[in-house]
Amino acid sequence: MATLASHPSTVKAAAGGSFLLEERTPQEVFTPEDFNDEHRQIAETASNFAQKEILPAADAIEAKDYKVTRALLAKAGELGLMATDTPEEYGGLAMDKVASAIVGEKLSVLGSFATSFSAHVGIGMLPIIWYGTPEQKQRYLPKLVTAEWVAAYALSEASSGSDAMSMRTRAVLSPDGQHYILNGEKMWITNAGFADLYTVFAKVDGEKFTAFLIERDAPGFAVGAEEHKLGIRGSSTCPLILTDCKVPIGNLLGELGKGHHIAFNILNIGRFKMGAAVLGGAKNSLVNAVRYAKERKAFGKTIGEFGLIQQKLAESATGVFVSESMVYRTVGMIDAALGSLEGENATNPREIQKKIEEYAVECSILKVWGSEMLEMVVDHTLQIYGGYGYVEEYPAERAYRDSRINRIFEGTNEINRMIITGWLMKRAASGQLPLLGAIKKLMAEVMEPPSFDSGDETDDPLAGEAALLANLKKAALFCSGSATQKYMQTLQDQQEIMGDLADMTIQVYALESALLRARKLGVQLQKAQTQTAYAMVKLCAADALGVVEKAARRVLAAVAEGDMLRTQLAILRRLLKHAPQNTIALSRMVAQRQLDAGGYKL
Repeated sequence: MATLASHPSTVKAAAGGSFLLEERTPQEVFTPEDFNDEHRQIAETASNFAQKEILPAADAIEAKDYKVTRALLAKAGELGLMATDTPEEYGGLAMDKVASAIVGEKLSVLGSFATSFSAHVGIGMLPIIWYGTPEQKQRYLPKLVTAEWVAAYALSEASSGSDAMSMRTRAVLSPDGQHYILNGEKMWITNAGFADLYTVFAKVDGEKFTAFLIERDAPGFAVGAEEHKLGIRGSSTCPLILTDCKVPIGNLLGELGKGHHIAFNILNIGRFKMGAAVLGGAKNSLVNAVRYAKERKAFGKTIGEFGLIQQKLAESATGVFVSESMVYRTVGMIDAALGSLEGENATNPREIQKKIEEYAVECSILKVWGSEMLEMVVDHTLQIYGGYGYVEEYPAERAYRDSRINRIFEGTNEINRMIITGWLMKRAASGQLPLLGAIKKLMAEVMEPPSFDSGDETDDPLAGEAALLANLKKAALFCSGSATQKYMQTLQDQQEIMGDLADMTIQVYALESALLRARKLGVQLQKAQTQTAYAMVKLCAADALGVVEKAARRVLAAVAEGDMLRTQLAILRRLLKHAPQNTIALSRMVAQRQLDAGGYKL
């Protein structure tokens, strides 16, 4: 399979977080409809592998038969599905990040295998790809890209999950200077039970946060017992025990004391990959929901003909559409940014990481939105199955259990909400993002009535949603300004407010991504597909309005009182004025489209 060609040159590598302040055109965003021939080829390959190899092996995987999992990883390696991010000189295909996201999406039909695969190709291999020495890359990557060896990543500890910097694992240099001696314990390590190579973090001399590559047979290294988990039961999760574990000095990864760069940059890439993975899981669950809704009969008709079932199908399909729009928009920006690198910088890991780090807030949004979207879809699916959904024999039960971990993986959703608001405020304070100027300007203008267009006097069917989007941005900035005026530098200590501001930001990015994609679809696809996309945007807008209004009222009530609060609430009401849509009719139309297609379909 050849290295992928770049995607449309019109895609803009916009500054991270700038969606709050700027407007984008449909041509400036990447969408699934922009996939080139190579993207579609790898999508077909990955999808066929998932349907013909992964799903038939589900029972064996869930029974913790890791020989089956390793055999499937090896088959994926033969097909090139684990080579997207690996340089060609080490057996990889050096594809773009769109291809990487496609593979992650298509293979995520079974939570347990998706977890094993993602841990291997993502947090397992990427630290070596980005930070390894030429010798480390040559030694390990050819084995990893074929799954001859399987990788794992060990950061978490019993007392330091989200707060990784407080870890207790220690490393000291041996008297002869040839080894580092590690002592400590890691917890909840994916692939631990059958991995061959582990990226392990420790503090050298109790201070210098550092990463090490440890092979399974290293002296003093042991793997603990398998954890018995609520979901993803077929993935291996074990503690690691390091007792005077000897690691050659040549296996120090990256720079001494700079392990936090590895940890945090890997999490950014892990978050956008998770966004793609939960998208794949949601699509698969929706297929099951639609199939059952068409088969199950009650009161003389299929349950898919009932309005409340159609409402669940429509909400699920809309969530998938919005998530898909955000994932590929974000990955498209990352690829466009990487494409701007020239000469040696194009292959320089540090420069590549800087470009990806630019979109830290968007990656956190994908993680939060996607994991909560999947939770909604699997819950609707189980409800559609009724009593059968609670039985292990049917697919709804497993998907329901498996989805729950995604709100904890890659930093909890609470941590990611703090990252979203904190990252934006930090960039604003440093002048990298003109957020403070925009807030100041808005606060001066906010007494003027906001622009509002119902769309009744224009040919643009999404004019009303576009006007709402503009005012949702203003509402987010208005609340951010009010909270900043109240708390100044201590805003970061107000976690509830930070979370509400994050939710408003998430809704803005979600609605804008869906709106831009739908407008782009209007000139690309057939009328039926376009109308479905338009309906989904309107449903998304209705939900976004509700979320933003609720969050905004909480923020304003926390930062103002009396006449000031009444004035601010009056401003908010004007900003959020929007003619309601007939969401019942829209839901029925979207649901019928899914029923006719047998699964997610525009």
